[in-house]
Amino acid sequence: MSQVLITGATGLVGGHLLRLLIQDRHINFIAAPTRRPLLDISGVFNPHDPQLTDALAQVQDPIDIAFCCLGTTRREAGSKEAFVHADYTLVVDTALTAKKLGAKHFLVVSSHDASTGSPFFYNQVKGKMEEALIAQKWERLTIVRPSMLMGHRDERRFNESFFAPLFRILPGNWKSIEARDVAQAMLKEALAPSQEGVNIIPSAKLREIAQGEA
Repeated sequence: MSQVLITGATGLVGGHLLRLLIQDRHINFIAAPTRRPLLDISGVFNPHDPQLTDALAQVQDPIDIAFCCLGTTRREAGSKEAFVHADYTLVVDTALTAKKLGAKHFLVVSSHDASTGSPFFYNQVKGKMEEALIAQKWERLTIVRPSMLMGHRDERRFNESFFAPLFRILPGNWKSIEARDVAQAMLKEALAPSQEGVNIIPSAKLREIAQGEA
């Protein structure tokens, strides 16, 4: 039985993952700190605060596995600084909290083309986030790199809506992926890790894992 921490539970991937965790018989405790409260869900500890770091600080129980599904866009965040806070600082804070609570495996949603050398700010931040987590020297660190995520959002993102038809027909790791497949793959990797150390999983491989082909 595992005790887990998840941040980003109100998001597209995180929402699917939270539902999977609740249903899984291998999970006996779920801490899901959020900025805004979740619906009252049996078996889920949901400290909430507009400052996610303060909500994280309320998690005191031991943790075995931690998931981070935080992610936004510069447009949604409102500024470069706010985007860095959401997609870098809070991700690193989640990892540090999880490690302090005893977690041995950290799983995080990154981006298909994350790279510190990218000419694009979004990808640079994702790359820096990955490097910061690797530097923490986790026993197991799983970095998932999905392509464009598909699924229902309460607020639609213009770029995703506009480019979705194209990404559905692109090959390999560029092809869009359902958010529920990303969540399913993360849970499978958490409960039965395919390797120790750092494991970076590209989008096409995520689809294979989710569909039981890996």
